[in-house]
Amino acid sequence: QVQLVESGGGLVQAGGSLRVSCAASGRTFSAWCLGWFRQAPGKEREFVAAIGRWSSGSTSYADSVKGRFTISRDNAKNTVYLQMNSLKPEDTAVYYCAADSSLVVNVPTRVNDYDYWGQGTQVTVSS
Repeated sequence: QVQLVESGGGLVQAGGSLRVSCAASGRTFSAWCLGWFRQAPGKEREFVAAIGRWSSGSTSYADSVKGRFTISRDNAKNTVYLQMNSLKPEDTAVYYCAADSSLVVNVPTRVNDYDYWGQGTQVTVSS
């Protein structure tokens, strides 16, 4: 059974930085594409960033975070990270990590592309 557990969320001032992590169980972690999504109150869950399987180095970012956020993975630790810099109040949301084990899409960006989800971690950016 696959489990994803996020950590590292918290409260930060605008302009600050935060790194959230997601530790995964599962023997085939390196074969999964991994993504980060976020959901603010009253809004739909939206794509933030994704990284390709193995050590492909392929990444994709939402336009709203491009140049500020960086997704990375450590296959030896079964962990995916999201480094968030120059944070803005509009980045406030619950951040979810997700795994796609289908081997179909290289760097998926849609919610429906992912079959495993974490419970989420709150990130709050104060102005």
